[in-house]
Amino acid sequence: MGSVRIDNARKSYGTLEVLHGVSIDIPDGEFVALVGPSGCGKSTLLRMIAGLEDITDGTITISDRVINDVPSKDRDIAMVFQNYALYPHMTVRANMAFALRQRKFPKAEIDRRVADAARILGLNHLLERKPRALSGGQRQRVAMGRAIVRDPNVFLFDEPLSNLDAKLRVQMRSELKELHQRLATTTVYVTHDQIEAMTLADRVVVMNGGRVEQAGKPLDLYDKPQSLFVAAFIGSPQMNFFAGQVHSPDRLTLDGGVELALPRSQQPLTGQVTLGVRPEHLILSESGWQATVSVVEPTGSETQITARIQGELVRVVIAGRTNAGPGDSIMLSVEARHLHVFDTASGKRL
Repeated sequence: MGSVRIDNARKSYGTLEVLHGVSIDIPDGEFVALVGPSGCGKSTLLRMIAGLEDITDGTITISDRVINDVPSKDRDIAMVFQNYALYPHMTVRANMAFALRQRKFPKAEIDRRVADAARILGLNHLLERKPRALSGGQRQRVAMGRAIVRDPNVFLFDEPLSNLDAKLRVQMRSELKELHQRLATTTVYVTHDQIEAMTLADRVVVMNGGRVEQAGKPLDLYDKPQSLFVAAFIGSPQMNFFAGQVHSPDRLTLDGGVELALPRSQQPLTGQVTLGVRPEHLILSESGWQATVSVVEPTGSETQITARIQGELVRVVIAGRTNAGPGDSIMLSVEARHLHVFDTASGKRL
């Protein structure tokens, strides 16, 4: 196994700096997801760990060895790409064995490792097929098998599920999580899909503009986002936001005139703030905010409602079903403990 430590890593292309001093510690066996919008630097950071991009400044350490100048092939990592990167003229068996043959492993050891990986991934019946005869999910399993046979210190995944359809992505998420539980190999996983990050990772690192915005356990990021950016990025449907003014330590007035009780805070709340409410924490009630329903989206186990409160669009998620329809008036309320308050100017949590 291998720990990964990224210390003040910077990356520049000429005068353009795209990573601004990123520091992340990944213990042995942990599954860490790097998540963020396109252009945030997550894939660049992964490629720096892999040795596919040079590091401009800072250090990257794997298993207590600084690898800044170590060639990619000598870093004891295995990378799974978005586009599978399989050799089309080779069988599944040959694709999985290729890296081991290049390293002059004994044939018996190659056969054993390929057989073990094929059994783990359910590929035994596909070993003699070529990639063109495989589905997208099967090709991704072969790509993972090629990584597994190397028995690396660290797995690197670069958006490996983005080319799969929605149903297959859900299935492969479960298989990836089960695989990590079985192998317990340190894993760094890049995705723009926050649902993937939340469901797969032990810890999620949210990146924004080449910096780490927040890192923590998935539910910690969901329950206590430390900035407006994280609050908006983590969660689907997205958190609702309202502008307001704090007039007393425990009361807030929204710009539309609605007054709310505030949750207790370790620091005094004053001035202009942004209030955040998760869609599932807005509940149908007899009193509270009056809202007009715009769209109702039943999904079976829950119902998503888009409504307007004094012209502001809000998303509501309720368990089960509702008789409300477009144009109907509903009342919404929220408990103070479910409110998130952010400083409007800095975007930081209060």
